[in-house]
Formats: sequence, C-alpha cells, structure tokens
Amino acid sequence: LSCRRTHFLLPFSYAVVRRMEPFYKGGRVQVNRDGKFMFCPCGIKLNVVDIETGVLLHSLEQDDQEDITSFVLSPDDEILVTGSRALLLKQWDWRENKCLRTWKAVHVAPVAAMAFDCTSTLLATGGCDSTIKIWDMIQQYCTHNLKGSSGVVHLVEFHPDISRLQLFSSSMDYKIRIWDLNSSKCVAVLSGHFSAVTSLAFAADKDTLISSGRDKICMVWNLQTRESKRTIPVYESVEAAVLLPESGDFSQLGVKSQGLHILTAGSKGVLKIWEVATAACVFTQAVPFEPVESKEEASERSLTHCMFVPERNQFVTVSMEHNIVLYDAQTLQLRKQFAGYNDEVLDVKFLGPGDSHIVVATNSPQLKVFELATSHCQILYGHTETILALDVFRKGLMFVSCAKDKSLRVWRMSKDGKVSCVAQGLGHAHVVGTVSCSRLKESFVVTSSQDCTIKIWNIPESLTSKAKAALISSPETLHAQVTERGHDKDINSVAVSPNDKLIATGSQDRLAKLWSCSDCSLLGVFTGHKRGIWCVLFSPVDQVLATSSADGTLKLWGLQDFSCLKTFEGHDASVLKIIFVSRGTQLLSSGSDGLLKLWTIKTNECVKTLDGHEDKIWGLHSNKQDDMVVSGSSDSCIVLWKDVTEIEQQEAQAKQEEQIMKEQELSNLLHEKRYLKALGLAISLDRPHTVLMVVKAILKEMDGRKRLEENILRLRKDQKEAVLGFVVTWNTNSRNCHEAQAVIETLLKHETPAGLLQYSGIKAAVESLLPYTERHFQRLSRLLEASMFIDFMWQNMKLADVAPQEDLTL
Repeated sequence: LSCRRTHFLLPFSYAVVRRMEPFYKGGRVQVNRDGKFMFCPCGIKLNVVDIETGVLLHSLEQDDQEDITSFVLSPDDEILVTGSRALLLKQWDWRENKCLRTWKAVHVAPVAAMAFDCTSTLLATGGCDSTIKIWDMIQQYCTHNLKGSSGVVHLVEFHPDISRLQLFSSSMDYKIRIWDLNSSKCVAVLSGHFSAVTSLAFAADKDTLISSGRDKICMVWNLQTRESKRTIPVYESVEAAVLLPESGDFSQLGVKSQGLHILTAGSKGVLKIWEVATAACVFTQAVPFEPVESKEEASERSLTHCMFVPERNQFVTVSMEHNIVLYDAQTLQLRKQFAGYNDEVLDVKFLGPGDSHIVVATNSPQLKVFELATSHCQILYGHTETILALDVFRKGLMFVSCAKDKSLRVWRMSKDGKVSCVAQGLGHAHVVGTVSCSRLKESFVVTSSQDCTIKIWNIPESLTSKAKAALISSPETLHAQVTERGHDKDINSVAVSPNDKLIATGSQDRLAKLWSCSDCSLLGVFTGHKRGIWCVLFSPVDQVLATSSADGTLKLWGLQDFSCLKTFEGHDASVLKIIFVSRGTQLLSSGSDGLLKLWTIKTNECVKTLDGHEDKIWGLHSNKQDDMVVSGSSDSCIVLWKDVTEIEQQEAQAKQEEQIMKEQELSNLLHEKRYLKALGLAISLDRPHTVLMVVKAILKEMDGRKRLEENILRLRKDQKEAVLGFVVTWNTNSRNCHEAQAVIETLLKHETPAGLLQYSGIKAAVESLLPYTERHFQRLSRLLEASMFIDFMWQNMKLADVAPQEDLTL
C-alpha cells in the first residue's frame, strides 16, 4: 500500500511560482513621491516595481511596439507620461495600468527628455529635433514651441519657483539655456561646459544652480547675475550631481560646515561628497571593487544616474550594468540592490540553509546572490572573466564557482546572509568549465577544464569551521591534490557520488567515464551516446549514473557493469542539464529549445513538458525539500517552479465530490418535479444532455408547453444564453428537434429582437439554427404530404369497398 501511495504521489505537474525577468534595460529611473514604487524603462515597456519586495506591479506596454525613449511622473504622482519612437505621447493611470490618452508629440524626431513643473500642470518635452514643447496637461494643448537649441535637447528642467515661469534646457552644444515662458524667448545662455551637461540641481535659495558635465567638472551658477560662481573639478565624467538635504546629520560623510554640499556619481562608479564653497572632496565611498582608474569613460561599473528620495531618506544610483542601488543618505551604506538585467544565465543554484537565496552566474565576471523574499541582490566580485559554473555544498552555506580566468573560488555565506570569498584555486591551463562539490562533508572540490584534465582540490578545515572561517581576512590559496588527463576533448560535466568515493565525467568525445575519488584512477567507460555529453549525475538512491547528450537522449547506466539500463527519448534538441527529483524516482531535464521534461524512471515515460523559457536552459537545480526547482536560461530569465501535484489532485478530488453532490441534488429535484431549480443546476453543471432531459420531463407534464414557457422565462440572461447554446446542439438531431423548437419558440415569443441581439453568440447560434430548422420543416412538410396521400388512399379504398356490399343487400 505504501508503494502504491508513493507512486500515486509522484509529481506530474510543476507550476511557475515566480519569474525573475529583466525589468530595466537602461535610461532614466524614477521613484514615486512616497518612495514605494520605482519606474524602470525596459524596451517597449515601462515597469513599475515594488521597492520593498522587488515584485513587478505593472508593465505599461506601448501598443505601437516601439521603444520608450523618455518618461516622467508628475510630482503629485497622478500623471505619468511616456514618449516612444513612434512620436506619440501617452498619459497613463499607472496604478490601474490604463492608457488614458494618446496624442502626437508634434516633434519630428523622438522625445529625449521630459520634465513637469512643481504644480504638475505643465509638461516640457525636449526632442531630438532641437525643439522644446510645453504642454498644458489640464487643458490638453501645446502652449509653447521653443526653438534655438542645437542638436538633441537631452535635458529640460523647470525652475522650482513657478512664479518665475522659467525653463532650463541643455543640448549638444554644451550650453545651458534659460527660457522665459511669458515671452517664449531664450533670455540667457550659460556657457562653461566643454562636454554634455548631464544634470541640473537648484539650491534652496532658488538663485543658485549647480550643473554637472561629462567634461569632469561641476559648475555653480548665480541665477541673478547669470554667471559662473565656481568650478568644481571632479576628475571623472559626472553623470549626476545631487544636493544634500539641508536637514539631517551628514557628519559621517565628512560634512562639517553648514554650506552647500553635493553628491556626485560618474564614470569611476564611486559616490563622492563635495563642499561647494571650497570645491573640496570631503568623502569618498568605499566600494567592494577596484575603482575605475582607466582613461576609458564607459566602464561597466560607471554610474549613469543618481537621485535623492526624501521619503526613504536614501540615494538611488544606477550603473552601466543596470544595477539599481539604494544607499542610506546619512552613511552611504548599501540598503538594497536590484539587478535590472541579467544577460545570459549560465548557471543557478539554491543557497542558504533554508534555500532562502539563489546564486546566479550570468554572462559576466560577477556572481549575483538574490534573496528570494525581498529580491535584494548581492554582487560578488573576484573573478576577472565570465563565470561558467557553480556548485553548492550539502549544508547550503558554502559554494564554489569556476570561470574563464582559469580559476575556481570558494564562497561562504554568513548568518546575516552576507557572502564573501574564502579561497581561490589556480592551476588549470585553460578555461575551467565545470565544478562539483563533495557530498558528505565540505572536504573537497572537483573541477574539469578545456585542458581535458580533472583536478581534485582539498578544502582545508580552516574554511569549513565557522569560528575559523570568521577570522579569514583574505582568500586562502588552494592547490590541486590530484590532476588527471581524462578525455580527448572538452569536459562538459563532472559529478561526485553521494558517498564521495566516485567521480563521473562527461565530454564532447561522446564518452562518460567513472573515476576513483582517492587517486583518480579510471574505473570504467560508458559508451553509447552519438554526440557530445552535456551533463552527468549520480542517482541519490541507486547505483546508477544519468547522462544527457546533444543527441537529444538521456541514459541511465549501471555502475557495476557500465551497461546502459534505460534510454529516454523525447527531446528534439540537445539535453543540457538533468537533475533527480522525487527522491531519485524521477528525472527533470532541460533542453536547448527552452523546454523542461519530467520523466518517471520506472515507466520510461515523459509525464510533463514545461514551457517557461525561450532559449537554452543552462541552469537547473532543486531545493533540499525536493518540492521546488529553479531554472535559468539564455533568455535572461530565472524561473522558480513548484511541485503542485498534490494541490492539483486535491482540487480535482474536491471538484469531483462537488460534481457528485450536484448530480445527486439534480436527481432529487427531478424526482420532486422542481423543474426550475433542476434547470438552473443542470445549466451550472454545463450538461446539455441533462438540460434536455429536464426539458423533456417538463413537456411530458400536463400543460407541458405552458410550464416550459414559465420556467424558461424565469431564468437569468446568462442562463438563457447557455440554453440557447445547448439548443443549437439539440437542433442538429431530429430526435431532439421538437424540444429545441419549443425553447426557440418561447424565446422568440417573449424576447424583443433588440433583446435577443444582446445575447452573446447570437449570430453564430442563428447561423447554426437556420439550416437545420429548414431541414426539419422540409421533413415535416414531406411527412404531411405523405400522410395526406395515405388519408386520400384510405378514403378511396373505403368507398370502393362499401359499394358492392350495398348491391348485395339490395
């Protein structure tokens, strides 16, 4: 019985519980007034993200399928406007995900910048056509068309004092123009920058303006004299200069005096605080990577945007890598980090004692560790080239990564969830493509490389004990204990057996090999695949090895005699990854076509195909509870799948029980001749035949037609629509056409034509009813003719028969 029960509960269905998709692909980011939601452009979409949980609230999508070039949210949070390459402006109710209106931008090239005034009534749009338009958002018309800029107008900003009615703009001639909206003229041009002006910030006195530029300076302007007061050399291309709030204790950031202080973000990827009065840098942020010192302006760590969010008392920065980071305003300590774009996902694993995190290797030298509850992302620096593979030790606190820089690194997670590198191993001559950890204890790691060798690295005890690991200040160096040339071509996969005694490797040479863990001696070779092997894995319960290959098959091999026990065929493309699930009784495989397949080993059957990705699935891992799976693909998506077999079975059982109860109730209602309730119940069960039986039962009663009419007229409109749909089916059969016609007669007699036209599917119903009704009418006409002829014949036969009898009597 227990065996049957186990078999019965084998998973046959996984459902997506979460998708971690790219939500930001570059451009300006904005946070709403209360600091709860963040607006991130992503191609043709504008994503609204909940900052606390990282969950996507809405995705505002352009109907014209054109990329969003700029957007702005009004200061009162009520109006959101987007501009696209289709030269259209759209106004959104972003909370309800509705487009309220669309109008032509009047610009002849895309809109590059937008800004609202402080009253949320005027909108300025700066275009790639060198013009600026001002829109009245209440009256909904264009009030100004400002010409005179040179090249793309990439920056527009209203003066905070609305009574001045001034607009500031900057374009490709590196000048800042001041426009008087009363006269629609440019009243001043502030010259001083020698490269693009990137941001404008107004001081509280409203007469001081601070501008930042890619010419590595910030300039302080007096708006009364319209002249430069001071130039601050920042020594890096500045993308944003933000004024520190007047209130608040910023002593930890080196602020000792009362005057103006600005925070700059730029090409070096480091936040700095500057005192405006002395043009001195008073604070430089500490970062976990080496600051960019090269002359190249665009580095992946360069910051592209920075802003202050008063409600959260935090600074938000955006990097070239599309990472969005929230820092505490008083200390510049990191509070939260989002990864807006992941690029290709090459591997993904569950991490933490309760599988609370996932670690992801994307197409970059940095690792990303996501906390699943909050979407907070830690970025781990260490490798210098793309990381290719990961593996996690049994307890979930330590994991290993290997990369194209020919090294492996061991990482450890502390109790508070912070991850640090504790060891590094060098020794391979080529790219290290795959890694596997010991299973029983955190004692060794096995790597294999494009140099066709296998290396076994012992993990020193100092890394495994918590007390000693806490004292490690810099990563220890690991040395390979054993090196063995394993294959003639690239080794794609390596696996350690559950008892730590065996190692398996799979290679492009179409062979899988079994090795002794102690001395790396060859124990056997598995031959049978027709193309290169992508993945090898030991069963957690049996002495079996699973392999997957580019030939589209999975194979199970016996470890005793190296024979092939089973072959699973069903993938139409290369099978890249396999994992055992359901305590080793099932296999889950991922293909290069973006499909996952679930196989039951006992029956060789594919019980489910899961479609959640659009490209190669390189990463696949199950959690310790064996009820969740994470997959990562080249389409930049990470998908969390949950085993919903039991839930689906319970739902199916509950539905079945409910169905039985309703059928019993229906039977009782028919027996008690409560036809109206019986009709309603049969309609709710969506049983055309049962409804037909009820109609037949009503027509058999005395005054059947009248009673049918009464019952049908008392039905709701949606029930009548359902009955009309059933009638179409009944009318196709001559046996049931009388009941069908009786219902149609009732509807036509009591419903007005206008009322009938409101029925959903009325057109299709009439089209289906007409030919069959005509056929029934013709059949009845022929029957009537035949009966008339028989009657006539009968009458004649009767008369002829009577005449001789009369003669005889005479």
